[in-house]
Amino acid sequence: MADNIPLLVQNDEWLSPFLSVIENRIEESEKKEKELVGNGNLADFATGYLYFGLHRTATGWVLREWLPNAMFIYLIGTFNDWQEKSEYEMHRLDNGVWEINLPAEVLHHGDLYALSVHWAVDFGKRIPAWANYVVQDEKTHIFNAKVWAPENPYQWKVPDFKRTDEPPLIYEAHIGMAGEEERVHTYREFREKMLPRIRENGYNTLQLMAIPEHPYYGSFGYHVSSFFAPSSRFGTPDELKELIDAAHEMGIAVIMDLVHSHAVKNEVEGLGKYDGTRFQFFHDGPKGEHPAWDSYCFNYGKNEVIHFLLSNIKYWLDVFKFDGFRFDGVTSMLYFDHGLGKAFTRYDDYFDGNVDSEAVTYLRLANKLIKQVNPGSVTIAEDMSGMPGLAVPAEHGGLGFDFRMAMGLPDFWIKIIKEKQDDEWDMGEIFYQITSKRLDEKVVSYAESHDQALVGDKTIIFRLIDKEMYFSMRKDQPNIIVDRGIALHKMIRLATAGAAGGAYLNFMGNEFGHPEWIDFPREGNGWSYKHCRRIWSIAENPELKFHWLYDFDREMIRLISENKLLTIPSVDFVFENKPDKVLAFHRGLFLFVFNFNPVQSFYDYGIPLGKGKYKIVLSTDSGRFGGFDSVDEELSYYTFPGKGDDIQHYLKLYLPARTAYVYKKVDIPRVK
Repeated sequence: MADNIPLLVQNDEWLSPFLSVIENRIEESEKKEKELVGNGNLADFATGYLYFGLHRTATGWVLREWLPNAMFIYLIGTFNDWQEKSEYEMHRLDNGVWEINLPAEVLHHGDLYALSVHWAVDFGKRIPAWANYVVQDEKTHIFNAKVWAPENPYQWKVPDFKRTDEPPLIYEAHIGMAGEEERVHTYREFREKMLPRIRENGYNTLQLMAIPEHPYYGSFGYHVSSFFAPSSRFGTPDELKELIDAAHEMGIAVIMDLVHSHAVKNEVEGLGKYDGTRFQFFHDGPKGEHPAWDSYCFNYGKNEVIHFLLSNIKYWLDVFKFDGFRFDGVTSMLYFDHGLGKAFTRYDDYFDGNVDSEAVTYLRLANKLIKQVNPGSVTIAEDMSGMPGLAVPAEHGGLGFDFRMAMGLPDFWIKIIKEKQDDEWDMGEIFYQITSKRLDEKVVSYAESHDQALVGDKTIIFRLIDKEMYFSMRKDQPNIIVDRGIALHKMIRLATAGAAGGAYLNFMGNEFGHPEWIDFPREGNGWSYKHCRRIWSIAENPELKFHWLYDFDREMIRLISENKLLTIPSVDFVFENKPDKVLAFHRGLFLFVFNFNPVQSFYDYGIPLGKGKYKIVLSTDSGRFGGFDSVDEELSYYTFPGKGDDIQHYLKLYLPARTAYVYKKVDIPRVK
């Protein structure tokens, strides 16, 4: 009997009351898959990008688009002076598909084009939904599709890159703001300047934001208009391929933010009313509008929409060789109320009538497709609800993601920094938060991502140091506020990374305590790029304190990577002392000890352990990282038995205030 019960439920008895719901999810996704592919597979089904859009043929060109509500469609562009002409009229095929075939000499690489669509009572311009390159005129700001068919297309140097099975150490980045100058930076600049930095700093996975085309730069790429077009703000499609190829040469996997939770409302350069109706791609009525994001919500119950979105996934994997995705807005997809204002305190919240079963089916199919196309890929769900089974394989009853974002962790760090004095921090609560996750799921742990760096929020370093960032970051400027901030910044990141539940993430610049918030050009700031960049020079300036944090992050990531620390699933609690503010935990051979006490150092502080010898392998108090070198890092430490009848052994340590150490057990006593 138990053999028929999904492993998700077998591993969690609290899910037993919801067994029928979980089984129904499995049945619905299997039924939908059968309906879509018959006896085929999802990888063969999700190839719409090979049929739709503009393609060069043996005799010329063919363009196909799906606009079921259209009456007439004309292809317009620079090649016909943007005029509707009979020889450029598209012809209707079955199921609302339109097609036009053109001689080879009509279109050329670099030509601009669009569709002029006529409906029963209206007409309008549309950018083809399957366009693979879309550009915006610098003067008029008008968007158009652009023919991308270079005579010498990019040739991959690493055509068969395979991501290692090492846990992801993720460097989250935005191409446009990755440079120092007050402008939009490019794929090429990122390849030349950022990739070597990321490799040197030890990260093995690059997560790129804002890749699909989006009309408003300040949306951070989350209001997508053209799902198959890499943003032209940063360069050409081939330059993006070159960036990904170069990353693969360095052994770095590249994943992208995938926004299938919603789409921008724009109608000309988006899918808002692509065929004259909103319900072509999206739900009609209130269900189709996201109340918080001013965007449209996809109809995952419509087979054509599923085909569009699944084809979009395979397109990025196949054509650009991405190694996986971080799915944005999964909570919004899963629940009819988008999870807004909901605490999710009961299991019932994940299995009641508020869950969109069509979205659940879509996500299960999406994850299955990704593994079919690239078995070594990685998928991450941005979900704040904590739905059980989200990061459990579909065959075990889950939704199939490899990881979910540990979104409660940065909120926790912000909360205690904002609301509690240093001497009120609870060590037991800290350990619970940095290790909190379901046993059958892996998480991406992080202290802060891009969310905490945006205007309206603050990074950890800004909350700790505030205005002193601008006046007291030279090494010849002593400042106790800065000393506290630097010390806690290192400790918070070490605790988060050391106890990470399968993967770790950092947003670019946060590793060295970037002093500027992120504020994209907008009317409210005079369309300025001043706060939409990363000032790398301050991290490399030996006269400034920023490089201490930068160097510490590099050493921390190296320690985790070289010792494959995150492959060790168990993070074992060792000791906590609430009054003293001391916390210790083990991960494999590594002992992490934190003294969060703001003022008190401890001599011969006993950490209860088994017999063993330990060496310091990382210290936040090292002078190399802005510490005070209070402890000789070359010493060896031995455990000693307790006094009297106490058979417990103790590691006696000197723990300066606001410091953390990682010790490695360098011998294992023989058992006689």
